[in-house]
Amino acid sequence: MMMSLRAVARSAPRATLARAAMVGRCQAVSRTNSLLKASATLRPQQQQLSTFSTSVFRRNAPSETDEELSTKLTSEIEFEHDVKEHEPLPASVKDFLENGPFEIVDIPGKEEVILTRTHNNEKITVSFSIADLHNYENDPYSEEDPALADEEMDGDVNGQQGSRGASDMEGEDDMGAGADEAAVPCRLNIVVEKPNKGALTIEAIAQDGTIVVENMFYYKDAKLAHGESADATHAAQDLYPGPPFGSLDEDLQVLMERYLEDRGITQALAVFVPDYMDMKEQREYLAWLSNVKSFIDA
Repeated sequence: MMMSLRAVARSAPRATLARAAMVGRCQAVSRTNSLLKASATLRPQQQQLSTFSTSVFRRNAPSETDEELSTKLTSEIEFEHDVKEHEPLPASVKDFLENGPFEIVDIPGKEEVILTRTHNNEKITVSFSIADLHNYENDPYSEEDPALADEEMDGDVNGQQGSRGASDMEGEDDMGAGADEAAVPCRLNIVVEKPNKGALTIEAIAQDGTIVVENMFYYKDAKLAHGESADATHAAQDLYPGPPFGSLDEDLQVLMERYLEDRGITQALAVFVPDYMDMKEQREYLAWLSNVKSFIDA
């Protein structure tokens, strides 16, 4: 996935930068301590007689570390610009923005993206966050542990399946490659409101072009569905949540999924969300780099 490749490209230079910064700081501290010791030995009387100086404050010149950090940030910004220029707008995003029923609310600097639309007398809101990308990358169970894979291989060799052929191994390699390209699961918070009738909140996952409903809640007060304040969130947690969606009658589950499709929660949305999340994450990362560089250079 493009997101995984970016993560690898970003992490390697950061480690090098961190080590360089640490070495620079250690050297600076060492030089400062040496100067202080030399000054104390050569001029003890002068230090005791020194008086308060009213000289005009002069801004110190940027340190070598600051300059190196600024240069590295510039390199990262150029890299991200290059990636952005060579990545065409995904067809799923282009088609959804041009033909989809939703209006998009994407505020720069915010992690959450909101889709809104009306359906008859209903107000429908779908929200998702790019935080899911970082949570997925940092999840130790998002990818298979190599140690576990080695243990399974040893068990096969020492067990009854130790004589597998090369074709079987090649098939597993192909399956492993496909697993690495699995889409990031994106959490959707869907709210359907009706005037003076409260709201339904549906928690779902968009992954691999499908929408999987996990939970469904009903609130008499529609404000509780959005949880825009701590009091609203607390009040919503005190209410009976209803049974897990998977435990409902199968026909009821199917009809609820059709209900959502009628309101635009379709396969097109399931494909759009992960692609748009990847685009937004790149934009926010690029803006973050620029802001940090402006601060360092100030």
